[in-house]
Amino acid sequence: MRRDARRLALVAVLVLLSWSVSGTRTVLYDKESAYNHIVVSEDREGRRYLQFEKGGALQSVVRPGHPLELELPYTRVAMVGLAFVPAPRRILVVGLGGGAMPMFLRALLPEAHIDVVDIDPDVVEVARRYFGFQEDPALRAHVADGRRFIESPGPAYDLILLDAYGARSIPKHLVTREFLAAVRARLTGAGAVVSNVWEQRSNPLFDSMVRTYQEGFVQLYTFQVPSSDNRILVGLPHSVKPSREALEARAERLERERGVPFDLSALVVRGYEDATDRPARGQELVDPAGSP
Repeated sequence: MRRDARRLALVAVLVLLSWSVSGTRTVLYDKESAYNHIVVSEDREGRRYLQFEKGGALQSVVRPGHPLELELPYTRVAMVGLAFVPAPRRILVVGLGGGAMPMFLRALLPEAHIDVVDIDPDVVEVARRYFGFQEDPALRAHVADGRRFIESPGPAYDLILLDAYGARSIPKHLVTREFLAAVRARLTGAGAVVSNVWEQRSNPLFDSMVRTYQEGFVQLYTFQVPSSDNRILVGLPHSVKPSREALEARAERLERERGVPFDLSALVVRGYEDATDRPARGQELVDPAGSP
């Protein structure tokens, strides 16, 4: 009897906790697409949340109408890419989600042209309908496979952001040596690729992904994301090494001149690691048939 009572009490506590967590946000959209189970919810402060499965990791958090407010830590750290390329003229983002990073870049760099690619048309529509994502002549969304878009003829980009890797859902054709060679071919000579990846604890392919990036680029830098299993990788196609002090100074200039509303220079300094020559533990990832 006591054991049963304890079980009932535990169930009651879990139910209350579940009600409390779900009760903090209202579900606005819940639909199975061809690629994801898309869930959109909103909290009492007006922030909207995107998940690709019920109870899954947050893909985006956006307060519509406030594009400079990057809510998720990894999106802020990903902006260290601007310390490597402070004035990009053309930017490519692979993986739209709720559109937090493209909208931030559009607001911060109004003179830049930004292309965004996502394979799921429902994600693009949800970003427009629920997250305030709006296209214009300088910001365009493309419904396409990211690899096919990059391998197709097109202009070179100063900055390419790869935000299509989940912890349990990593598109294998977007992590191979062949894919990264195509990414490098679409970069300008002084450009950079910025990737949001999950660390080893959540992603068994992490070491192999780092090894593949080391093989794919002349230089590789990694940045830790505070209180997160995310890691930001920055690959460079050239051999001119930027010092940590130079990156910090560029980030501080962006804060002053562009109005970056968070301490980007601190994120550059705190999480910086030059991984170019670091011994790699994983095996390089190669397309088994040379194609996606």
